[in-house]
Amino acid sequence: MKYFFQLILTLSLVQNSFGQQAQQATFNPDQDLRAKPKLVVGVVVDQMRYDYLTRFWDKFGDEGFKKLVSEGFNFRNTHFNYIPTYTGPGHASVYSGGAPESHGIISNSWYDKFEKQSVYCVSDPSVESIGTSSDAGKMSPHRMITTSVADENRLHTQMRGKTIGIALKDRGAILPAGHTANAAYWFHGQDEGKWITSSFYAEALPGWVKKFNASGKAAEYMKPWETLYKASDYAESGTDVNLYEGGFEGKEDTGFPYDLPNLKDKNGGYDLLKATPYGNSLTADFAIASLDGEDLGQDDITDFLTVSFSSTDYVGHNFGVNSREIQDTFLRLDQDLARLLKALDQKVGEGNYTLFLTSDHGGVHVPAYLQSVKIPAGYFDYGKFQDSLNAFLAERFGVENLILNVSNNQIFFNYEEVLENKISRDELQNEMAHFALQYDMVNKVFTRSQLEGTSYTEGLASSVDHGYHQKRSGDVVLVLEPSVISYSRTGSTHGSGQNYDTHAPLIFYGKGIKSGNTLERTEIVDIAPTISALLGISFPNGSTGRPLYVAFEE
Repeated sequence: MKYFFQLILTLSLVQNSFGQQAQQATFNPDQDLRAKPKLVVGVVVDQMRYDYLTRFWDKFGDEGFKKLVSEGFNFRNTHFNYIPTYTGPGHASVYSGGAPESHGIISNSWYDKFEKQSVYCVSDPSVESIGTSSDAGKMSPHRMITTSVADENRLHTQMRGKTIGIALKDRGAILPAGHTANAAYWFHGQDEGKWITSSFYAEALPGWVKKFNASGKAAEYMKPWETLYKASDYAESGTDVNLYEGGFEGKEDTGFPYDLPNLKDKNGGYDLLKATPYGNSLTADFAIASLDGEDLGQDDITDFLTVSFSSTDYVGHNFGVNSREIQDTFLRLDQDLARLLKALDQKVGEGNYTLFLTSDHGGVHVPAYLQSVKIPAGYFDYGKFQDSLNAFLAERFGVENLILNVSNNQIFFNYEEVLENKISRDELQNEMAHFALQYDMVNKVFTRSQLEGTSYTEGLASSVDHGYHQKRSGDVVLVLEPSVISYSRTGSTHGSGQNYDTHAPLIFYGKGIKSGNTLERTEIVDIAPTISALLGISFPNGSTGRPLYVAFEE
């Protein structure tokens, strides 16, 4: 028996040795060390739940989402690994490969305890607007403290690889493109309807952008919004007119069609386009124009184009995730994606580019609708909570103004009052946590001491931990019950660590990517290191994800 086991062990070692030799013999550094696409295209669809792929699948055409899924690699169980799931942190995490704990974008806006005021994630008073006389261009990525994968590509290529960021939202264009981008462009609506930038990137708009702005494209989309298909084709969504949708000023109901020219003046001028599928179409037009305008993918040095389709988020917030408006927006986005893919094939060359598509967060069903079908849900009033908390603290410690700010589910201490009155910070946070846990619809509470002293590895606690930045975050973090939001009673929102907010699509497609799919759990922070590994470049300096090599061609 002893010799039998020795024989088995010897054969196993020999087999393993042959396997290693075979792997080494077939390893080709020129092919396996890195792929060399002429262009990497990152597509983020704002507020896209994963189940939109399956829910609307039968209505999609063959050249958009279906083409990406059938010819690319589909990760069907990809999640955000942090809270809060907002647009700013989402875009920063996709492209940096790290969570807010590392890149520092803890929300779209947050309370800055040092400046004692709320700050916007990409606002920058040190730069000037380019392309508009308004302050809409005074933006830059300076608050993101890590590199993006596009930054690493620029460094790797000695700044010869170009990076261009495009989105209706400034933060959707700026954060993905990173600190070294050649340009980032976003849309300024109101009475202008133009694509703009900031002096962080250039002193003037390039000729192709001026030409696009002068073409009247934005004005062309100021037309009635009717359903793409007949009403019976929207059975995957709720009724057209219901109590759970917001709608537009100047229109009494929320039913199709929407006369945009007549609604324009009461709804922000050209900003109205953002809240319709035409905003995505305008973004696709501009992204396609950038291929020629910026000479993207025209040599052997890899360029980056980051595109965020923002209208899906505006429509979701207004009408909700179960609305016909959101379905129509995705059906039209499917056509815009098909146009973009066709342009990439023609201008860069089929097989010469690598593309990934994902989202920056999902969205919750309208809680009022969930309540109507007997699913637990609700609305949380932070104003009332803060008033109750202040009253409790004043009675407990005999001191008022112990709280500076409550925002983004976080409570910030007034440390001047705490020190002056010699109040123990541990006692204060523990009393506050105990009070909050007794409050209706609060599910969990975490204190600064807990988050700094414990490493959580799973569940909501881990998501809170990954979203917590020691320097920028507050002193107590609240987690509300599932499907409980602080929002209006119409429309959807996001921000939680629940599956409806964390489960996002992730598809890789093109050069270096094989066809396939997996249900293995993956995370949004895996995207940037995957692209880095594909290109053979350094991972972003704050990246914590892992390369998803299962998608690579063998």
